[in-house]
Amino acid sequence: MRPKVLLAPLLAAACLALPAFAQQVHILVQSSPLAGFQYYGGRILWDEMHEGDPLALIREPYNRYDPFAVRVEWRGEKLGYLPRASNREVADEMDKGTPVGGRIGKMNTDPNPWKRVRVDVYVGL
Repeated sequence: MRPKVLLAPLLAAACLALPAFAQQVHILVQSSPLAGFQYYGGRILWDEMHEGDPLALIREPYNRYDPFAVRVEWRGEKLGYLPRASNREVADEMDKGTPVGGRIGKMNTDPNPWKRVRVDVYVGL
């Protein structure tokens, strides 16, 4: 099941509701499993990672496997990617210059690598 990401209505509503003194607002727009966990640094770094830790989302428009690829890094170490089934909207917003960030939403010791880490994706206003 592909998560629906409707960024434009969320951003418009949030902008109207912003008080004048607010410096920065983050809106959760997507929660996704981490694709590729078993192939990158997640297994090695597992004991150092914590729920709530910030994640860097890096756009890879020239990725040879997926033109909408969004790499996920923790402290400069590649953990994997946003899943292909749910990365297009995030990639489009990043390409427009929308500030997008992430954090570790959930960690789980499940043997299925797709269930180990949930990535929460935010847009900043």
